[in-house]
Amino acid sequence: MWIHSKHSRQLALSHAQLESIILDRTAELQNLSQKLLRVQDDERRKIARDLHDSTGQTLAALKISISFLQAACPLDPSALAAVSDVASLADRAIEEIRTMSYLLHPPLLDEVGFNCAAEWFIEGFAKRSGINVKLQIEPIRDRLPMRIEIVLFRVLQESLTNVHRHSGASEVSVCFQRLPDKLILEIRDYGRGIPADRLDRLRQASAETGVGLAGMRERLLEMNGRLEIESDGNGTIMRAIVPLYPVGRPGNSDNSGQLTLASARPAMNGSTSALGSQSQTNQ
Repeated sequence: MWIHSKHSRQLALSHAQLESIILDRTAELQNLSQKLLRVQDDERRKIARDLHDSTGQTLAALKISISFLQAACPLDPSALAAVSDVASLADRAIEEIRTMSYLLHPPLLDEVGFNCAAEWFIEGFAKRSGINVKLQIEPIRDRLPMRIEIVLFRVLQESLTNVHRHSGASEVSVCFQRLPDKLILEIRDYGRGIPADRLDRLRQASAETGVGLAGMRERLLEMNGRLEIESDGNGTIMRAIVPLYPVGRPGNSDNSGQLTLASARPAMNGSTSALGSQSQTNQ
């Protein structure tokens, strides 16, 4: 009897130690994932700046040289036509470089914040996709912390991209609210929706959810936020929620805004969900 009791205590201790190790390893993986996302954001900012400052300036210089060529051959129609074609290609390249640079990291995000960057992105998205976007963004007097603005912008970017690729919707609404204790970003499409079995799988942190969903989960988890998804035959709603509180309470400090993040990290649960997109590949 004593031996059995001793063996049971040893098993219980081993089980507790194993659980502790698993929790530690899970936390380490989450920290690593979040660091990789921050590195990715920094690299996007750097590449965007290099494209604008280096490649963009090279193409601008090319355009100047082309204008000299056009002035030098006004009497040769064939040469002038060829130079005009080159000028058109240069214009297209400049526009594509500018768009790529801004999509990687829009300067407005650094300069004036999420609201203006979101309006710019949505306007461009509507033109590129042909999808009608109804936008409702609550005016914000003070800047949000930079990390929050980046996360919200990436969620918006990924959400609308997946709506375009997979929902079949012709209309989308975007709503952003700043409440006293939290931020809410909601993207609602009026497309085909997600089948119930797939929706259940998307709500789980599994490999099937894909890179896009996993990335958004990790971004919001870093700030104790969450992603909620609702979907039926009338479309899909993706809702990102980030808790906030006034500076002065205990928590993480961030001098880039007047609000900061709650310090306690809640455990993930099965109801925490990801982007309401139907992506099979890019999520």
